[in-house]
Amino acid sequence: MTLTTQHFIALLPLIITSATAVLVMLSTAVRRNHWWNATLTVVGLNLALISVYFVTKVTPIEVTPLLVVDGYACFYMAMVLIATLGCATLAHAYMEGYTGNREELYLLLILAAAGGLVLACSRHLASLFIGLELLSVPMFAMAAYTFRDKRSLEAGTKYLVLSALASALLLFGMALLYAQAGSLSFAAIGHQAAANISSPLVLVGIGLMLTGLGFKLSVAPFHLWTPDVYEGAPAPVGAFLATTSKVAVFAVLLRFLAEAPGAHDGVLRDILAVIAALSILIGNLLAVSQTNLKRLLGYSSVAHFGYVLVAVVSGVDISVEAVGAYLLTYLVTTMGAFGVVALMSSPYRGHDADAIVHYRGLFWKRPMLTAVLTAMLLSLAGIPVTAGFIGKFYIVAAGVDADLWWLLGIVVVGSAIGLYYYLRVAVTLFLTEPGMRRYDAPFHWGQRAGGVMVLVMTALMFLLGIYPQPLLTLIQSAGIASL
Repeated sequence: MTLTTQHFIALLPLIITSATAVLVMLSTAVRRNHWWNATLTVVGLNLALISVYFVTKVTPIEVTPLLVVDGYACFYMAMVLIATLGCATLAHAYMEGYTGNREELYLLLILAAAGGLVLACSRHLASLFIGLELLSVPMFAMAAYTFRDKRSLEAGTKYLVLSALASALLLFGMALLYAQAGSLSFAAIGHQAAANISSPLVLVGIGLMLTGLGFKLSVAPFHLWTPDVYEGAPAPVGAFLATTSKVAVFAVLLRFLAEAPGAHDGVLRDILAVIAALSILIGNLLAVSQTNLKRLLGYSSVAHFGYVLVAVVSGVDISVEAVGAYLLTYLVTTMGAFGVVALMSSPYRGHDADAIVHYRGLFWKRPMLTAVLTAMLLSLAGIPVTAGFIGKFYIVAAGVDADLWWLLGIVVVGSAIGLYYYLRVAVTLFLTEPGMRRYDAPFHWGQRAGGVMVLVMTALMFLLGIYPQPLLTLIQSAGIASL
């Protein structure tokens, strides 16, 4: 296959992101400078994000049989880059006082983002696995980056071991599908799955693939690693795990189900429905008893991806639109919530400020951060006028169109439980203690940039909740195939 100028334009986000990784690596080798490496990272990611606009001018285009760059890929590449930019900004504020090596964190962050970009364009099992491993391997080191904290080292080790198991199951499933279809492309697998849906190779192969991807998405019952890793990982890394990595994996899963519709018919669709129900109930019920904010957000993410799976299971015309809207609103909201945790924490002070008791009376100390965290908690609960309400509304609309009344009942129950524990945290922020004095967060460069980032996320969250039409128009014009 001859690569033309259009092919290189289509790959611009990936090329620029990869070049940024090389520049950050060389800069670190020449002279360690935290500010310089953070700036290089942010500039490179911004250039990659801007290049997505030029990519839309040449789409849709196939770049080898492994990758396709279309409106769908552009939408999710932009989401991956925006989330990574937010995490890089938080990382600078978080690592400012760290006494160890700080620069490698940005290199790992960029490499993981490159894996997410590959996943957004993947339409072949080979590129799916390459992108997934490029996304996952840097996160092992990122989770254990502040290794002097035992919880961080434990988080990295757990994630490494369990992720390796999930990758092995994923590879085994791919091998079985290849044995049946004779091809690794999504379309060929879908054709064979539709013709041989009762074949043991197809059923077991797709089941193993869903198990491996379910681990990456931390949906029940593959979620057991989530609270421990979220708690132990540095706060900016937790934000990356909760947003960028999950959005990228869900993007490739959704494309697989769109291009291989026969792969999730019948019993496998029922399995996805059961996974959705378990994720909603288990995630919300376990979050109720948490006294650690990062663990609570971890269980909350399990429940939220259960909601997203409801739209996938419905398989109606607005399913893909509902998934896109929910993932974007979830990304904005979760990034803001983790942003507050990151700005409240620093690795040189020991554990992150993640216990809910640390946030008691926060309003009287840092009212701006309190306002942001309260707004994000309300959005996660799906309160009207927030972005979370729009996302949940689309999930319910997709379920109603498909007559999934039993799943919608579980969504309602899960949302009610979620409202309880989100409001419990929100109320804690406004409680007072004797002798409490009012002061706001310091405003040096790192804190200012991180503070601006969470304020932008808050404004975007309210904008999406009040006036979502531009977002919906963007998703509809993205050329996303219908399930």
